[in-house]
Amino acid sequence: MDADTVSFWDEKYRADLTAWDRGGVSPALEDWLDEGALKPGRILIPGCGYGHEVLALARRGFEVWGLDIAPTPVQRVREKLAQAGLTAHVVEGDVRTWQPEPPFDAVPFDAVPFDAVYEQTCLCALSPEDWPRYEAQLCRWLRPGGRLFALWMQTDRPGGPPYHCGLEAMRVLFALERWRWVEPPQRTVPHPTGFFEYAAILERLE
Repeated sequence: MDADTVSFWDEKYRADLTAWDRGGVSPALEDWLDEGALKPGRILIPGCGYGHEVLALARRGFEVWGLDIAPTPVQRVREKLAQAGLTAHVVEGDVRTWQPEPPFDAVPFDAVPFDAVYEQTCLCALSPEDWPRYEAQLCRWLRPGGRLFALWMQTDRPGGPPYHCGLEAMRVLFALERWRWVEPPQRTVPHPTGFFEYAAILERLE
């Protein structure tokens, strides 16, 4: 991992400069669960931060993997899981390069990839030049037919993070050759920063 990137994000957490953190689960995730769009299975949360979703999904019977580049939130999530008596895999790694180790049952991971990925405030934290690399990772992590549950930050301003994840750019990034747009991004979700997100569900093609 890039040490400078790790230090940049870990300092944000240690200084409590985490405006992207809602302090709880996104209402979009709660809706997807209540509607049955997201069903229990193996799910990855890249850029999981303080892990509100990690705990919520573990409580609902998911096999959850949380991934973050910063050691401070990774340790915090592990502590919260232990305190709650819940189980999840929480690992430190760079979303641009990380690949999971074989599961604890020793089955090769490539034989059992993720059923779903929950993507919120991770893409917008990456420089747009890294977006194609991250999209390839998302595709690699998901099984064919697996679903990406995405919340795309709308800032309508240059620079970042957070970077503006405009819908036109998202349609180019998540092209129809590799993705089926199950739920177009019509649902808007307010964010505590004053920005808002578009919610979308995409399915990885064969």
